[in-house]
Amino acid sequence: MSVALSCQSIVKRLGDKTVLQSLDLSVAPGEIVTLLGASGSGKTTLLRIIAGLYEPDEGSIDIGPYTVWGKGQRVPPERRRVAMVFQDYALWPHMNVINNITFGLKAQKLAQNEIAKRLTHALQVTKLQDFSKRFPNELSGGQQQRVAIARCLAARPLLMLFDEPLSNLDAALRDDLRNEMVQLVKREGITALYVTHDQAEAMAVSDRIAVMREGTIAQLDTPEKLYQNPADSFVASFIGGFSLLPGKCYGTRFEVDGPEAQCVTVKNQIDGNCYLVIRPEDARPANSDRNQFYSTVTSCTFQGRCWRLTVDVDSKSVRIDWPHKVLNGSRLVFALDPKQCLLVKP
Repeated sequence: MSVALSCQSIVKRLGDKTVLQSLDLSVAPGEIVTLLGASGSGKTTLLRIIAGLYEPDEGSIDIGPYTVWGKGQRVPPERRRVAMVFQDYALWPHMNVINNITFGLKAQKLAQNEIAKRLTHALQVTKLQDFSKRFPNELSGGQQQRVAIARCLAARPLLMLFDEPLSNLDAALRDDLRNEMVQLVKREGITALYVTHDQAEAMAVSDRIAVMREGTIAQLDTPEKLYQNPADSFVASFIGGFSLLPGKCYGTRFEVDGPEAQCVTVKNQIDGNCYLVIRPEDARPANSDRNQFYSTVTSCTFQGRCWRLTVDVDSKSVRIDWPHKVLNGSRLVFALDPKQCLLVKP
């Protein structure tokens, strides 16, 4: 299998802190991989190392067929054929759209007909033909971000890097531009590495997601597999929306830590201490004695398609979706299908 990006044993230290710890990552051609993590997890540091803005202390980086770092190679940023879309757009305020897109191409001393061809293509695919003579302050936030993407496309990169490109946009525009951007990247066959701390955004844009924790990749998988089978309690808690109940597993029985010691049947086995993952949508009204939880409702909010309840289970807070409103303080019995009861390691 060919590889568009290969990072091997990347180590980065800042003072006494190791920001990246022997990190490995491979991205296939045309794939969109997202680095998802909290602030300080190392995702932006890795992105900037790949771009050549930072230097790693150890490891090697290959982009396409070229080694850009390691094995005696130190390729500068401008020669890596990497394009980056920044959070703040990074447009020249005194240049119109055309000049923002072509500035880098002119610096490379490309032929005028090649520059014109790349400009025309970039404007067409980003739908900016009607705005080509406007200046950044005459464009909306979404249009400015499209200019930043067009500038990257015109450079014909081997790899595009996105550093939280939608965080400055309002929610409705962010969703629209996100969908538009993913379709564009896929249509152009571009390999992309995307950085975000927003779980929903990562799920929407990615072929695979690398969940980062303290300079390492805790799990690298498709959005579906991350959601259905998180590797451990950290990944499960970070993906968002899940509740984790601590307890112990005995065969296929899980016993919740707490005064009532409630038990349920689970689909996988982990010896000893572990967590039960509860996805809000998996909860259902109890109609038998199997896999029931006895709880007390502590909050109830309307979500449109359902009510989101926060309930107390053996002094642990759990979020579940419910078909109707329930008053705070009410006792509630809900059930989980054993096939949906996943245990993860601490």
